[in-house]
Amino acid sequence: MAGKKIILGVTASIAAYKSCDIINAFRRSGHEVRVVMSPDAARFITPLTLQALSGGRVVTDMFEPPDEWEILHTSLGEWADLIVIAPATADMISKLACGRADCVLSALVLASRAKVLIAPAMNDRMYNHKATRENIAKLKSFGCSFIGPARGRLACGYKGVGHISEVKDIVLAARKLLR
Repeated sequence: MAGKKIILGVTASIAAYKSCDIINAFRRSGHEVRVVMSPDAARFITPLTLQALSGGRVVTDMFEPPDEWEILHTSLGEWADLIVIAPATADMISKLACGRADCVLSALVLASRAKVLIAPAMNDRMYNHKATRENIAKLKSFGCSFIGPARGRLACGYKGVGHISEVKDIVLAARKLLR
């Protein structure tokens, strides 16, 4: 299974710190990892941190000048064997379900034929809201896979379903999709 090309999408969640461990786990398994962040994800973890761990440029802006001429979101979409969005906020799940392409992460998902694995992380009320549940069902009907969320301590201090899945479970789910 080594040598696969994985895009890790990171969204604006306190769980963004888990992306460091996810990158490390994929790289230890011999995979190449590129990181794409939603615009507000950098409020939780810096692109520099993820660049140091992934060993490559971190994409945060659909309109940043490329090193070589390429249409960024489509070239990333063609490159990937798998797109893992971890953590995935309710906002990103909604964008993907509606087909919105207003940031580089949502645009590349639309432009790619790669499998997509989504690891939600949000408040339990947000996760259980009818709109979020319908968006998840819609994405599953499009062929997206989901891992979690788990029951655990949430950023608000409550315990509930909305905690990002454990890194080992996310990596295992990714391996299954890469087979």
